[in-house]
Amino acid sequence: MQKARIIELIRKVHTVGFMGDGINDAPSLRAADIGISVDTAADITKDASNIILLEKSLQVLETGVTEGRKVFTNMMKYIRITLSSNFGNVFSVLVASAFLPFLPMLSLQILTLNLIYDMSQLSIPWDNVDEEDIARPVKWQTKGLARFAFIVGPVSSVFDIITFLVLWYVFGFNTVAHANLFQAGWFAVSLGTQALAFHILRTKKVPFLQSRPSVPVILSTIGAFVVGFTLILSSYGSIIDLAHLPVQFFFYWGLIILAYLLLLQFVKSVYYKKYN
Repeated sequence: MQKARIIELIRKVHTVGFMGDGINDAPSLRAADIGISVDTAADITKDASNIILLEKSLQVLETGVTEGRKVFTNMMKYIRITLSSNFGNVFSVLVASAFLPFLPMLSLQILTLNLIYDMSQLSIPWDNVDEEDIARPVKWQTKGLARFAFIVGPVSSVFDIITFLVLWYVFGFNTVAHANLFQAGWFAVSLGTQALAFHILRTKKVPFLQSRPSVPVILSTIGAFVVGFTLILSSYGSIIDLAHLPVQFFFYWGLIILAYLLLLQFVKSVYYKKYN
């Protein structure tokens, strides 16, 4: 019972693993975050354990902890990035719907864009993880997720609104007759911001220079652009009512995407400096 009490006190500050094989170790195994025993231990001890070692080696524990932290880190990447992206998109749709005489993007176009994005995210389980992210235990915290979304999410909304202004005033897509051109323009910008924002937000470091994504992640991003721009530039886009954009638009597209990525990197750096 004294060992169990010590474990409970340590758990207030740390994540605790306890290893034992005797009957008197059962309460301590239950009190720990992770109870570890061996195959030759008493039945009651094995029942109280989370992990039972079949070989005389602790290497499997190190491997399991490392892989578990990698899985958790990549899972949190998807949740953080998707939550902030959706927050920004919802805000942009609300702003556009309040001022435009037509829908900024049709429901089928939004579903198609989300499908392309989600398919590209299927590669996240194979993404590389920074050593600092798996150096110590991490816990699920919803407070941090909400804060991240509220701070990072509006960045995309700023550039969505800039896109609306460019499409409205520069290209004159400001009537119902030009609605499909306006929607195609925002579709193209949203595709670029969502696909590339992942590479900025997947790491606390400078992407590609200090932290490189895995090959599957790079290929999935390229695939998202291929599918998306096939719809934008070819006749297949008519399936979801996308019109052909003028060539001049893609100059503005490049400027908007570049400015967005630079600001996103800056906001991310400030966020992690403040909230670690």
